[in-house]
Amino acid sequence: MRIDVLGTVRALHDDGSPVDLGGPRHREVLARLVAAEGRMVTTDTLVDDLWTDPPERALGALRTFVAALRRALEPDRPPRDPPRLIVTEGPGYALRLAREAVDAYRFEDTLSRARRSPDAVTDLADALAAWRGPAYADLPGAPWARRERTRLEELRLEAVELRARILLDSGEGAALVAELGAHIAEHPWREPAWELLARALHRAGRQADALATLRRARAMLVGQLGLDPGPGLQRLERDILNASTPVDGDDGGGGGHGGDGGHGGAWTAPRVPLGPRTTVDLARTLALAGGDALVRSRADRLAAVRAAERTGDLHLTARIIGAYDVPALWTRADDPGQSRAVVAAAERTLTALGPDGPGDLTARLLATIAVESRSADLSAPEARRARQAARQAEAMARHRDDPALLAFALNGVFLHSFTRPGLAAVRDGIGAEILDLATRHDLPAYQVLGHFGRLQSASALGDLDTAASYADAAERLAVTTEAPLVPVLTRWFRARAAATRSTRPGGPAPATAAARYRAAEDALRTAGMPGLHRGLFPLALLGLRLLHDRPAPTDPHLDWGPYEPWTRPLVLLAQDRPEQARTALAEAPAPPPDHLSEALWCLTSHAAARLGEPGTAARAETALSAAATEDAGAASGMLTLGPVARYLAEARACATTR
Repeated sequence: MRIDVLGTVRALHDDGSPVDLGGPRHREVLARLVAAEGRMVTTDTLVDDLWTDPPERALGALRTFVAALRRALEPDRPPRDPPRLIVTEGPGYALRLAREAVDAYRFEDTLSRARRSPDAVTDLADALAAWRGPAYADLPGAPWARRERTRLEELRLEAVELRARILLDSGEGAALVAELGAHIAEHPWREPAWELLARALHRAGRQADALATLRRARAMLVGQLGLDPGPGLQRLERDILNASTPVDGDDGGGGGHGGDGGHGGAWTAPRVPLGPRTTVDLARTLALAGGDALVRSRADRLAAVRAAERTGDLHLTARIIGAYDVPALWTRADDPGQSRAVVAAAERTLTALGPDGPGDLTARLLATIAVESRSADLSAPEARRARQAARQAEAMARHRDDPALLAFALNGVFLHSFTRPGLAAVRDGIGAEILDLATRHDLPAYQVLGHFGRLQSASALGDLDTAASYADAAERLAVTTEAPLVPVLTRWFRARAAATRSTRPGGPAPATAAARYRAAEDALRTAGMPGLHRGLFPLALLGLRLLHDRPAPTDPHLDWGPYEPWTRPLVLLAQDRPEQARTALAEAPAPPPDHLSEALWCLTSHAAARLGEPGTAARAETALSAAATEDAGAASGMLTLGPVARYLAEARACATTR
């Protein structure tokens, strides 16, 4: 028999087959006895731990759970033989199981050996590998489980760092760089981890990176906490600068680690009280820098959320989830998996807080659900939930004296205002409110968002001069707020404007507009925004060619990304493959409700007209009718296919041939 609690609670027979433990209450009784480590737990304690408000027959129910567990764990025990695993002892019950048969006990025993002797490092690695997730993961609400989960998580972090220290002290450890980098990304408040990463980098011959790591640690400690690094970090930096061998942690000083009379690298707990809140604050700052910093910020943000969840502190978790109020401009996520993970965490926390949870936390969780649920990536039920969350967050924010919260909530409303083509004027109103709110309350990041929201709306309505004024204002803000992503995005708008003007007398040549799109593409490629980048450049070139009545580009190296189903019919027509184009048109789904919805419907309309498909043309006409005064694709502020009216006329002409 084996019992595991480092993850979900489970029991396994000797042959590895699972034991059917019964329902959640049965598993919680067993888990609570595991946490007692062989000590007796009174029935009163068990009842109090199982129920916040114990029912009248709670003691009888507890005895039923214990009886069922005894049958499950000892199925071959004769009826008259006393139980051997869950025994009755005085006024309660105790679990009698060898320590090697419980994963949490094995882990703690191995860690204890490794503290005394570095020879146990291999066993320690195996013990760490046995973790399947947060301890008692399927008991998130039980206070006793939260306490035990926090204790074991602290021991796990100690074990990760102790193993690294042992390897580094023994002359190994260059291969630890990636592992320690990920560890710091998830737990940046642990000062000893920074020292270990710097030592691993130095061991790998990467002195410059080691120094950069130490300086990052210093900047975080000083900037976030007003604390100087501990003596261990300071000494290590001096050693690297002096080209001497880095210290091996043998004096018990610095970084919150201390000796216990055995291995010098052992430590019990960090001195520096950094936590998930610091991580998410840093992630918010990094996000505005773009590029690798933006990619890193998203990973750090998710790590902070997971770390907060592991603490079991609902209010802390809610604050960490809702603190990443980085303005979002585009309706397609850069990392859909990360976004879904954040939304799931927000939904779990919202459910746990309940309807009577703090209003500010609830509103921020709802706004997070809305902002992270990008409309282009959602199923119909997910889209409905996201729109509902956006409306609820807005309503709650309007009743609170918190301008930043209202701006965050309005961001969610903006992202879910693409429910159908033709809503540029509605989005302009949302952008105007965000801009006014942000200007009055000095929220520069949301000022930029407001300018871009209004730029996109003016672009959709064909008002290039007004759109250009918002681009200019955003660029001026970018200079003072150090927001390098802004000129990347405005470069796309200026290329879009050049594309339109290339159709007018005296305007730039189409080749000039194409060159501007290429320059904008080069800048966006490294901006850390794959949700925006992928497929945008080919779509812009297609729009430019349609403006000049030319066929679609057929370069096989073009990556059409998520727009391929709607561009493929026109590419096939340009290759003189009409039957394949007809099949592709029939297979193309309805475009998602996002920034480029009008553009994709116009491509569908154009292909239907070229192929003589009146049914498809009629559907496109219905979808586009409310957008007759807008420019196709221009709601993005980044490209255009020309006036929607042109494609509507094609659709009507084709539809009437039925």
